[in-house]
Amino acid sequence: MEFIMNLPPGILIPLIICLALIIILLIRRIIYAFYYMDNRRRRRIRTEAMEEVDDMDGREFEEWCADLLISNGFINVKGTPASGDQGVDITAQKDDVKYAFQCKCYTSDLGNTPVQEVFAGKCMYDCHVGVVMSNRHFTSGAKVLAEKTGVLLWDREKLASMSRCVIRS
Repeated sequence: MEFIMNLPPGILIPLIICLALIIILLIRRIIYAFYYMDNRRRRRIRTEAMEEVDDMDGREFEEWCADLLISNGFINVKGTPASGDQGVDITAQKDDVKYAFQCKCYTSDLGNTPVQEVFAGKCMYDCHVGVVMSNRHFTSGAKVLAEKTGVLLWDREKLASMSRCVIRS
């Protein structure tokens, strides 16, 4: 600190100005990076038709679902560990409500099992609402169980609708 105080006034002021400019440029770069990432996420969701989503593997589908949630106003969107996740792939928050999501990219309609798993898993993650997101539809048994447990079922039409909201924004 003593070194800085002993600098001649002709050097100290330009040094302070340079440091201020560097800080401004760093802040600008951080803001740009977040803006760029958000736009990249939106472009990815816009370009993925549901038929392309059907070809994703499980991990790709989970990442796509996370991007979709973020683009639809969810915050604190986090993936859970690949193993031992207790039936929850993603946790997120919106309007002070904590959600537990199970993401299923299947070639056939989903039965009771994902509903049971996310219902139990939401308690493990201290969430208020459990949701099963799928590129398919749900069996009548899954719909009955979801209604009884309060689990939300988001099928391919719901996901397509959410992706259209991204396109409009």
